[in-house]
Amino acid sequence: MLVLLDPDRRAPVIISGYRAEALGLGNAHDAAGVGGPVELRPCDWLDRDVARALADPARDLERGPIGPLQPTVVEHPAEAQAALSLARMAGLLPALWRIDGEFADSVTVEAVTSAITRPVAQLVARAKIPIADLSSSQLVSFRDPATGEDHVALVIGAFGGEPPLVRLHSECLTGDVFGSLKCDCGPQLTEALRIIGAAGGGVLLYLRQEGRGIGLANKLRAYALQDRGLDTVDANRRLGFADDERGYAMAAAMLRALGIDRVRLLTNNPAKVEGLSAEGVAVVERVAHHMPTNPHNVEYLATKKRRSGHLD
Repeated sequence: MLVLLDPDRRAPVIISGYRAEALGLGNAHDAAGVGGPVELRPCDWLDRDVARALADPARDLERGPIGPLQPTVVEHPAEAQAALSLARMAGLLPALWRIDGEFADSVTVEAVTSAITRPVAQLVARAKIPIADLSSSQLVSFRDPATGEDHVALVIGAFGGEPPLVRLHSECLTGDVFGSLKCDCGPQLTEALRIIGAAGGGVLLYLRQEGRGIGLANKLRAYALQDRGLDTVDANRRLGFADDERGYAMAAAMLRALGIDRVRLLTNNPAKVEGLSAEGVAVVERVAHHMPTNPHNVEYLATKKRRSGHLD
């Protein structure tokens, strides 16, 4: 398909600044700014297979030298960043061909940027859900019309007009469903439900932000890099992503749709406090949420404190 679209191999490759840094293109990364897009100029040898090898860090330790690479900062960084964001939202690696030499118009770019930074929480359905060891609860489904993703709020008991105890839980298939020991997500979810129930009521938001927002496939790619010795932060960056790609505008929109603008937040992550506060939901108290370690996640939890600023 690429041969038909670009028979003369004139299409440059767009990668994120994080991936450029991992490839040793430090000057281009610095010029683009942290996470900014970088363009690799086309040449005769930069075909589909080479581009795939550049984008996929799983090949970094197996392939021979590639180059010389000719990086440059893209002429329209906002448009390129929007395109990379769309790739991330689709669960793809942040690397794209720029086939036609032009990006979308400013209206399209604004629509993509708005969908990411100012999502709309569209209430779709709600129903009572009996859950073991909890008082009456209901599940409320919200849809992000820009992405089609469904997020849910589990509303437990009643909180009588006081700021409810709220937990923002990012989806984790490996931990929540299969009981993976590489993280503490499954135990966090179980304990959060217990704490909210014991408090008499509150809300747990289950957000579609697998792998800190990079998606399931990319999360598994990050796991493979961790098996080679990288920590969670460096694995994400080598893939071409930021340390944490999550945002909390959707969470705030869901809470507002439920009539909640003040919360007691169950978290050790200051980014969640800052994220809700920035979106106009006041965090009147942070309630610590600790899980015991195991031999498989002790370094992961230490990294969250050391490099991601998680609190005790």
